[in-house]
Amino acid sequence: MPEDYSDTYERHETDPAVSKEKKNYILHVGLFIITFITCTFAGAQWISVKEGPYELSFLLKGLPYSISLMFIISCHEFGHYFAARYHRVKATLPYYIPFPPIPMFINFGTMGAVIRTKSPIYSKKAMFDIGIAGPLAGFVASLVVLFYGFTHVPGVNYLLAIHPDYFSPSYGKNAIDLAFGNTLLFSLFKILFIHGSQFFPPMSEIYHYPYLCVGWFGLFVTAMNMLPVGQLDGGHIAYTMFGEKKHYNVALSSIIIITTIGLLGIVETEVSSFPHFDWSDGLALALSIFFIVKLFQEVKENKIAFVSIAVIIVSMIILALTEVRLHFQSNAGWIGWLVWATLLLFVIKLRHPVVPDDRELDSKRMALGYLSFFILVISFSPTPFLISAG
Repeated sequence: MPEDYSDTYERHETDPAVSKEKKNYILHVGLFIITFITCTFAGAQWISVKEGPYELSFLLKGLPYSISLMFIISCHEFGHYFAARYHRVKATLPYYIPFPPIPMFINFGTMGAVIRTKSPIYSKKAMFDIGIAGPLAGFVASLVVLFYGFTHVPGVNYLLAIHPDYFSPSYGKNAIDLAFGNTLLFSLFKILFIHGSQFFPPMSEIYHYPYLCVGWFGLFVTAMNMLPVGQLDGGHIAYTMFGEKKHYNVALSSIIIITTIGLLGIVETEVSSFPHFDWSDGLALALSIFFIVKLFQEVKENKIAFVSIAVIIVSMIILALTEVRLHFQSNAGWIGWLVWATLLLFVIKLRHPVVPDDRELDSKRMALGYLSFFILVISFSPTPFLISAG
């Protein structure tokens, strides 16, 4: 709704509010442009697996990647923005977060975007709508990009132009191999759209294909945001659906699950290094020990959670000893989930701020909320990034 100003009041260019508003627009547009550029560089880097420098003609090949990624991020953030406007909650435009490509670092060119609400949210209905609008819009955008990617997979010559020795027995030997983890939804797309002898790249080559890479990344980010913890999008949804107490239990359960997957990643890392450890192995162990101590402190009054975590720790130790003795690796976890759990526990927090509204959500919103958690399940990958030595 437009603001209603009286006929006797006119805002001039020198008005501080107008000046600040203009500066904010410049900031939003500037961040968008910078993020678009860093994403274009990242796209070119994913295609070539070279660190540059790039000629302009080659850099333009990163545009399908950057346009697709900015499309998904913008759909997600403007989903939140328009839902806030609908409920008359003041909110900023998205602040895009650029992340320049760094050598030897998994980088998508951006760390996403955020909006800020500038007025309180007093109803669960508004909180639910604002929380769910973003991930639903971003998920639909990811489906669009994935659909295009799966229906326009280039032939094998595209991959051979990047890796001429792809079918050579020596391909990948003595090299670091990166593979994206599968998800239920990604697997379903393969079943639906890839038939017979049609060539489709393995998960270790997906990042060379801009639309498949970005669509996969959209699912990954959706899953991270949909965890029902604190003030994540999933946390907003779970809090408004189940109330404060049940939400905390759901959030705690989610933390325990991703902690378990993260600890599996630690086990895999340490076992692969055994008996030759370096500083990174020590850092990983220190992070896990620190986090576990803090998690025990968080759940000390919850006997079920306390015992569950203790059982998980003992199981991880047994698994590590078994893998070392039998010389095998399960590749069932990812250390990044432990890092994410640490950020959730210490920065975002498990508990959701209280919304002063005791009214329950209607059945349509409850159904939509359960649908959003189904989206979490089909978009989640226990091992989104699998790095191994060839």
